Amino acid sequence: MIAVYKKELKSYFYTPGAYIFMGAFLLIAGLLFSLQNVFAGDSNYAGFLSSLIFIFLLVVPILTMKLFTEEKRQKTDILLLSSPVSIIGIVLGKYLAAVTVFAATLLITMLYPLFLSFHGRMDWAQIWGTYIGFFFLGSAFIAIGTFLSEVAESQTSAAILTFCGLLASWIIDYIISFVPTSSMAGAIFILILAGTAIAVFQSKAQDWRISAAAAVIAIAAVSVLYIVTPDMLYGLISKFIAWFSLTSRFQRFSMGILKLDAVIYYLSFSAFFLYVTGSRIENRRWS
Repeated sequence: MIAVYKKELKSYFYTPGAYIFMGAFLLIAGLLFSLQNVFAGDSNYAGFLSSLIFIFLLVVPILTMKLFTEEKRQKTDILLLSSPVSIIGIVLGKYLAAVTVFAATLLITMLYPLFLSFHGRMDWAQIWGTYIGFFFLGSAFIAIGTFLSEVAESQTSAAILTFCGLLASWIIDYIISFVPTSSMAGAIFILILAGTAIAVFQSKAQDWRISAAAAVIAIAAVSVLYIVTPDMLYGLISKFIAWFSLTSRFQRFSMGILKLDAVIYYLSFSAFFLYVTGSRIENRRWS
């Protein structure tokens, strides 16, 4: 893993990728900092960091689009997969290299609150909490980009897919307000999820008897649940979608509140996408 990490980190600075990412991020961040804090005379630095989320949506595809697509383009992915490095080592090495570039860029922005501290009193607990939250949020975004870089066949398509995926995670809180919240909608939603799982099982196992039995059990269970405790199904769709909201958990950090469950969520979210990335590579290795 260390060898892959060093190789990937060097490739960032041997090519324009890291410089474009850092330059674009710091340029836009500097403009926002000047407008929101310096010229406006506002010391609310946590609010400035919160506004950086949208900037990160724009620039993170630059950071992750080459992770696996460049290996495919240069046909070096075969050599990489046949090396003694494990799949998880390959994925983690590339992912941590991207996170390092992101962390270095974020570290540079810490000069901004130091500048403000000469002109007013700063809430350092809130600032540090926001930085910690932004790091975990950014790491989760990079994990999504890592997976989509493996899925895509070119850097352009990887960048577009990553931007769309991150944009979807950003607007998910707005989508929640439009989904139905009735118990009936929750019951139908569970049946759709169960039907999807059964269909996937059927495509793999080709056993219609087990699939039919599972369908009957699912319908019966949801029917009983709807009749006996309909309140459990109320707002179920909203709760399900809200689980995928990355930005809602960031709000706690922006208030200087460090919540262990939010940290575990971000780590779990990143681990999941790195796992599916490794699983996809493993399937490609033996195909």
